[in-house]
Amino acid sequence: MLLDTHDLKTIKVGLVGLGTVGKGTLEVLCRNQAEIIRRAGVKIVVTHIASRDVQKTQSIIDNMQSCVQKPKVHANAIEVANADIDVLVELIGGCTIAKDVIFQAIKNQKHIVTANKALIANHGKEIFELAAKNNVLVVFEAAVAGGVPIIKALREGLSANHIHWLAGIVNGTTNFILSEMDQKGLNFEDVLKEAQALGYAESDPTFDIEGIDAGHKTSIMASLAFGIPIQFDKAYIEGITKIQSCDMAYANELGYKIKLLGIAKNSSNGIELRIHPALLPKEHILANVNGAMNAVMVSGDAVGQTLYYGKGAGSEPTASAVIADLVDVVRDINNHSLGRVPPLAFQNDALINTPVLDISEINTRYYLRLKVADKAGTMAIITSALAQQNISIRAVLQKEQQNKSQIDIIILTDIAKENDVNNAVEYINQKINPQDIVKIRLELL
Repeated sequence: MLLDTHDLKTIKVGLVGLGTVGKGTLEVLCRNQAEIIRRAGVKIVVTHIASRDVQKTQSIIDNMQSCVQKPKVHANAIEVANADIDVLVELIGGCTIAKDVIFQAIKNQKHIVTANKALIANHGKEIFELAAKNNVLVVFEAAVAGGVPIIKALREGLSANHIHWLAGIVNGTTNFILSEMDQKGLNFEDVLKEAQALGYAESDPTFDIEGIDAGHKTSIMASLAFGIPIQFDKAYIEGITKIQSCDMAYANELGYKIKLLGIAKNSSNGIELRIHPALLPKEHILANVNGAMNAVMVSGDAVGQTLYYGKGAGSEPTASAVIADLVDVVRDINNHSLGRVPPLAFQNDALINTPVLDISEINTRYYLRLKVADKAGTMAIITSALAQQNISIRAVLQKEQQNKSQIDIIILTDIAKENDVNNAVEYINQKINPQDIVKIRLELL
């Protein structure tokens, strides 16, 4: 039975940014409009669009004219924020124009749907305060892990739980690179070029490969999980550029895989908030998330461990999250239930300033790879340095290099404090001056 939409209320939407995700959002709204109306209980109509390429945007709209009311196209995004709309969907990205547009729209009492993790991570506090003052909603499911509904899970589905920790692969570019290095034995530089050619990596991949993108997302998730302000500036962030194909091979030999993880843990001493490459046992479920896929594992006291897996980027997976937020907003508008769920899951006046621990204070296990001269006494110096810091050794590999005068020594430690490991590495540097030292944390989640 078809739903009679004649008497349904219409919610007017302004869409800012018609790139990959913006176009996908329009297409999914068009293709699934009947299903979306059944879920939302109202008609959702895009009436204004801002895009740098007005002519191209007009062409896209013309090709969709059978199911999308022709919106007005603007070259200036602020004009959409000032237009007669109910909800502004921001898909520009970044913290410059997008910030101005969102602030202007909120001041005009327009509700906000955004996929902008950088803006939420860096300016969320200001945005949420302004939104509360103007009695509007700000939702951002698409900002973390694309089509994977991790924000809704943390905000609503797990609200009965004391969250112990979460850990996730939340950047598809780096996961693709590490997967290819692992499976094909390729080096980082070659796989990065492949990722760029396939469209998985930007021409400037810095935000991805240096862990910044994953840092934005993990900071947001930590806030939702633990009821703390978003503290991206306090996160420890380390990228994947130092990982070599030999590290993949050695990790495999020892029974591990290397992944870029976003980790947030709630301990008695404070919050661990860190983003870095990590060794995981081969059998761990996150170790088997490959390619450009995303996955987040959350541990709660009542529910135990839960997993959220899917496509973390792309046109329609991200559009799925954008439209889900849009449906939530229009339901709230229609049912006069604004503010039913606080933006950061906890009531605004209930956020607590639990300190974020410095990376030097964390305790975990470690993988150390040292390229050193092959001569007597070298191993004794290394083991002595570790012993001086009370660091126990769990496993050792020694690999001869093509250059017979050098060897790779690979050590897995027992649980140790980061600061102690750093002191041991500094001592080793002073005594034998290795050509290369790589330190990767080993997680037992």
